[in-house]
Amino acid sequence: MHESGFDLLAAANQEMVDEGFDPNFPEGTKEQLASLRARAEPTRESGVRDLRELMWSSIDNDTSRDLDQLEVAERVSGGIRLLIAIADVDSAVSVDSPIDRHAAAQTTSVYTGIKTFPMLPEELSTDLTSLNEAEDRLAVVVEMVVAGDGSIASSAVYRALVRNHVQLTYNAVGPWLEGAAAAPSRVTAAAGLDAQLKLQDEAAQLLAGERRRLGAMSIDRIEVEAVLSGGRLDGIHSRGKNRATALIETFMIAANGVMANTLRAAGVPSLRRVVHIPKRWPRIVELAARYGEVLPETADSGALNSFLERRKAADKVHFEDLSLAVVKLMGSGEYAFARPGDANHGHFALSAHDYTHSTAPNRRFADLVTQRLVKHVLVQEPTPYTDEQLEEIARNCTLRENAARKVERVMNKRIAAVALEHRIGAIFTAIVTGVTPKGVFVRALNPPVEGLLVQGQKGVDVGDQLKVKLVGTDPRMGHIDFAVEGLMERAPEAGER
Repeated sequence: MHESGFDLLAAANQEMVDEGFDPNFPEGTKEQLASLRARAEPTRESGVRDLRELMWSSIDNDTSRDLDQLEVAERVSGGIRLLIAIADVDSAVSVDSPIDRHAAAQTTSVYTGIKTFPMLPEELSTDLTSLNEAEDRLAVVVEMVVAGDGSIASSAVYRALVRNHVQLTYNAVGPWLEGAAAAPSRVTAAAGLDAQLKLQDEAAQLLAGERRRLGAMSIDRIEVEAVLSGGRLDGIHSRGKNRATALIETFMIAANGVMANTLRAAGVPSLRRVVHIPKRWPRIVELAARYGEVLPETADSGALNSFLERRKAADKVHFEDLSLAVVKLMGSGEYAFARPGDANHGHFALSAHDYTHSTAPNRRFADLVTQRLVKHVLVQEPTPYTDEQLEEIARNCTLRENAARKVERVMNKRIAAVALEHRIGAIFTAIVTGVTPKGVFVRALNPPVEGLLVQGQKGVDVGDQLKVKLVGTDPRMGHIDFAVEGLMERAPEAGER
């Protein structure tokens, strides 16, 4: 419970059930976990390389406990040899076991802010299959050589035994890589890790540069994150990208591309992650025209990204709202079943023709399925799924992902309402984000939460910067109400931008 008497945890549980999720694990889970715990420590099997001595490290959120990836790099004659280790969840979760059936039904971990509802039991996702520090773990390794122009000169996928030598966080590593802070103590304490991370950053910059040249988009949005203490909500703060988050994101995109190419080259059916060419591209063109910009009539991700980068440089305050509008107009991604030889629908935002999800098997079922497919390719065995099963998995993963987003969106609004309930009467700087028949909506800048103008809304328009007073919150509905205190800046007319 919180001061308002509103129980966020109960609300999260109910929201999960309402959207068709099962927060509880099925019968047989305890027995399966007991069997896994009784196993010996992972050992080097036939066809599994021993790479534990490499300087592997992980970079993730401050609170992350389900570690899916490790990274290490070395300079070679052809560029930078980059290795990305992905947790071998398949080795612990067999197909059609109780835990696997639950994962297949849920398809994703759901992050409600107040609680994470894991796809896999925490004994697995945060322990036995997590690439935890100082633990030997089985992994699927994606190896690539990043050339000086940012292209991938060669690649391979294989199994290995790995060991995470240092667990790091985005908030500690990012400012250091940007030159805004000293090296974190965990970096300086490990001999050679600082140079290792600088080399990884160099590889990431090369890969990102090549992606931009190919037309990939890079949308930098600020998100609200709950601050918890002992399971209770202490407040909220904004979370954005930094150089460390961009490094990991770039590596995961590259690894997913290598996985997709590996499956395509093997001629096996697979799951693809698809973002279609936007059906509402004309509306995006129209939106750009408001800023005096001309986009091509045919959808072009590179041209769109260039436009967004210029707007971010010109008007960072309003960029968040423009970015959100473009994201909504592009539409969400989906999972698709692909037979050998099928035309690739591609990923519009990444400008990738062949793309899958494979780097988060502890929290996404599609990634676990892809891992199984590629492991069967490595030993030249038939895939463990029929075409019909893969088609159904793709459909269900898309449906459940959409449901998870709805749960997370509703809970974010409720958390914001609870976090602000003790600040009634406080004054915020805000931007008008929408003028609709339902009302006028504004987004406060700090913290970046959205609410409804219930007083003084007459005459304001999208893009206006206001001083607003918080006049009410409703955690049950997730509502936040503001009243206008004064106009700070009028949004320019289209011709003035």
